[in-house]
Parts: sequence; structure tokens; C-alpha cells
Amino acid sequence: MVTANPVLIELTRGQLIESRHRGAIAIADASGAIVLALGEVDHTVYPRSSLKPLQALPLLETGAAAAFGLSDEEVALACASHSGEPMHTERVRAWLARLGLSVADLACGPHPIRDEPTRTAMLYAHQEPTAIHNNCSGKHTGFLTLAKHLGVPTAGYVQVGHEVQRRVQAAIAELGALEGNLPWGVDGCAAPNFALPLTAFARALAAFTAPDRHGPARGAAMRRILTAMTTYPELVSGTGRACAILMRAAKGQVAVKTGAEGVFAAIIPHRQLAIALKIDDGATRASETAMAYLLERLGLLAPDAAAQRLACTPILNTKDTVVGECRAAPALANLDLTGL
Repeated sequence: MVTANPVLIELTRGQLIESRHRGAIAIADASGAIVLALGEVDHTVYPRSSLKPLQALPLLETGAAAAFGLSDEEVALACASHSGEPMHTERVRAWLARLGLSVADLACGPHPIRDEPTRTAMLYAHQEPTAIHNNCSGKHTGFLTLAKHLGVPTAGYVQVGHEVQRRVQAAIAELGALEGNLPWGVDGCAAPNFALPLTAFARALAAFTAPDRHGPARGAAMRRILTAMTTYPELVSGTGRACAILMRAAKGQVAVKTGAEGVFAAIIPHRQLAIALKIDDGATRASETAMAYLLERLGLLAPDAAAQRLACTPILNTKDTVVGECRAAPALANLDLTGL
């Protein structure tokens, strides 16, 4: 249990600090050097869904995406934690059909739809969510595409020993400069989530900022993943979601990806930097504020009310009166970002 991490985010109510969120931040450059570290950055973490750009690499570098004619929209969905909106599910359904597969082939289970209008419309229509509404259904369809391309069974594609997951683990380990098998746990969507130190995660993300160093196939895969994510932010997340807000405000300069349990990742190609952060208590409100604040401090966000609201979020009561704020704590606010 990490106890030494600094408070990164604090919530106020009136004149008092009501809640505090501790965490760690690692920023790496394209060479793999850690150029900024705050907190216990060598602690091993599960990146959860912020790992998805790395999990998508084998899909592209093996030629599977090209063989099945994947569009950039579908590549974005392979990296997505989507809201279950029709723009997500209709594309995933068509993609599965092109593979000769169906929703029944997805190993992820259904869960409540995040997007409220979609959820309400389905309730009125007496429709239940299926695995295609799972926020990870695009990632899973990517895994199935890779299995078909490799000529291996699609059944069991989420087993850690399956060739699909072996390829995913190898890519993560190579880019994170790690040796041997990585620790892993079963993610919420039933796929393996490989754990690694926050520094190694930042290093692996930063590799995307210098694709030419990683060979033609992997380099091309990295470029396309970044292009897809930054071109289609709403497919990576959903309407009004933090990832979409931040990528829109960054105007294509930054690819960001949230993960469960307070993880957030950012890839900044033109500065050859990547950020990985983890909030100890798993609070999404804190990881979103921390990432938005860092990107704002780095001058990467155009004037945008929604992004600024993420960087310092008003706390409202039931009458929509501002009663406090979710903001950067001194350890984060006083962080020296000079030269980054």
C-alpha cells in the first residue's frame, strides 16, 4: 500500500478542504528518460483502460487492420472506453459483421450504458444492453480481428496464454523496457490487464512520440493510433467525456486516455513527452482534474470552457450554486514544469 504519495487534488467546501486525493505522476521523454517524477512512481500499477493504445499496437503492426480494411474510426474504437452511444455500437456491430462474427463472440459482458439519452431510449424501447454496449467492445473486436488475421482460434482470446494476449504483453514489455512476464489481473471487461511501474508505463507511452525509432511496422502503427484518437475523440470516449473534451481543446496536439481506478495517460508527440498518473484512491474526479491541470499548465489546451472546468471543477449543490471546487493541491500547483 502506497502511503508516501503527495496530495495532488483537493476538494473544498466553503473555506475548508473537505477531501484530499494522493497520487503519483511520471513524465517520460522519447528516449525513455523520466524527466519529471512526483510520488512513488516506481510502484507497480494496473493502467486499466489507459493501456488501450498499447493493447492496439499488435492489431496494426501485424497487418491485421490493413487486411480487414479497418478505418480510422475503427482504430479509435479499438482504443476506446466508449459510452455505448449509437455512434459506437453501430460501428462495432458492422465491424464484427465484416469479420463474420457477432456480439456473441465478444468475451466482455454487458453493463449499464453510460450515455444517458441512449440509456433512456433503450429503456423506453424495452431493450437490454448487450456486450456491444460494453465500453471495451471496440478493444475486444480489435482482439478478434487480430486472432482472425493470425489464424488462431477466436475462442479464448482473452486468456493470458492466447497468442493475441502474448503479442499484447510483448509490445508493452518491449516499450516499457521490462523483461520477463508482466504481472496481470483480469480487467472489468474480462481481458488481461498487464501491470507495470508508472515509470515504465510513461516510457511506453513516450515511445509513440518517436515512432521512427521502433521499426517501420510499429512506427506506422503508432502514428495511425495517434491520428485515429486525435481525429475521433468522441469515439475514444463519448459525448461530453473528459478524453473528448481534452483532445478537442488540444486541437490534435495530445492523445489522452483515461483508465479506471484513477489512472490517466497523455501522449504529446510534438514535445516528445508522455504523462502517466495514478490516483491512490482510484477517484476519477481527481485523475481528470490532475491531467487537465497538467495539460493546461503545459500550454496545450486552447481556451475552452469545458477543459478549464475540468482543470478546476466547481462543486455545485442541488440548486446549482457553487459551494466549493475540485482543484490542484500545492504539490501539483507548485510543480516545476519549466523546460517540458
